[in-house]
Amino acid sequence: MLVRLRCLAHRVNTPLSIPRYFATKTGSRIPAKPPPFPTISTCPSPTCQCAPTPDLDIDHDANLNGVITGYAEQILVCTGKDDWQSKIEDENGLAARLKGVFGRGGAFSDPFWNVSTLNASFHSTSPNEDSVYLLPSFKYIPKLSRTDDGDIKAMAKGFVLPRRLNAMHDGLPAQQREALLRDNSYQSKLEGVSDVKDVLVLICGHGGRDERCGILGPILRTEFEDKLRSGGYVVHKEAVSAAGDTGGTATAARVGLISHIGGHKFAGNVIIYIPPTLKDHPLAGCGIWYGRVEPKHVEGIVNETVVKGNVVEDKFRGGIDSDRRILRL
Repeated sequence: MLVRLRCLAHRVNTPLSIPRYFATKTGSRIPAKPPPFPTISTCPSPTCQCAPTPDLDIDHDANLNGVITGYAEQILVCTGKDDWQSKIEDENGLAARLKGVFGRGGAFSDPFWNVSTLNASFHSTSPNEDSVYLLPSFKYIPKLSRTDDGDIKAMAKGFVLPRRLNAMHDGLPAQQREALLRDNSYQSKLEGVSDVKDVLVLICGHGGRDERCGILGPILRTEFEDKLRSGGYVVHKEAVSAAGDTGGTATAARVGLISHIGGHKFAGNVIIYIPPTLKDHPLAGCGIWYGRVEPKHVEGIVNETVVKGNVVEDKFRGGIDSDRRILRL
């Protein structure tokens, strides 16, 4: 279901908000209902030096709004690598195992609760175990066994599956419905699970899938790290500790490359997750997707979206809120 973002339910009109209109049959123009979150029409021009934009074949004409695949959860597998094979499941790592259980025909496959598995460049807490981020649950699981599928079941049942099934499942046998539902008793089977308190900036850098993202992704990562530091953020590059410390300060961030999220022709593709612990932030608990991001846009996105909570309209692909509702302008 597509609904408007609830992250700022009590939106106040600001000079940043641009009036929208639609025409009636009589030809009169009536203001359209504005989105319930602050927006800015375009990204501000940079005030400092930034990296040049590579000469790439980017689609600058198509409308970006709504170009996002609906999902209920993204699972980011911390691989410590910057690139992967075209199909990440071909690498026979955790991503392959997750796609096997959440994908079509898998034990936890649910067409009404899409779970997206992505590889990420973040390092695992332990070199001998896998670590994952769950978004927009904003959870970090530091230890998943590479040999015991019981950990995957514990993650799925304890943290990923829905608490309530879509009504279309009413005709399923009770045992099958139960298998697709969350069960909090499984949470205790995983050690060290913690809340994510860092701002996460995720950039498609999947060169094994498309060279445009492979070229632009690392450039944008460096640019975001630089501009976040300039904006007063502590940018963590080390792995999350075994104690589950994911930053802990209101100005902490992590920037990573991720695998394919669709829309390579709109590179650079960026997802910004604002943790719910930033309670006064207009976008707390939400993930905001941007496309056609160039190095010259990074300073503006950091200042407007990360710091102030304004969505940049002409870069906005869509988003997700903490209730798993897909966001549109």
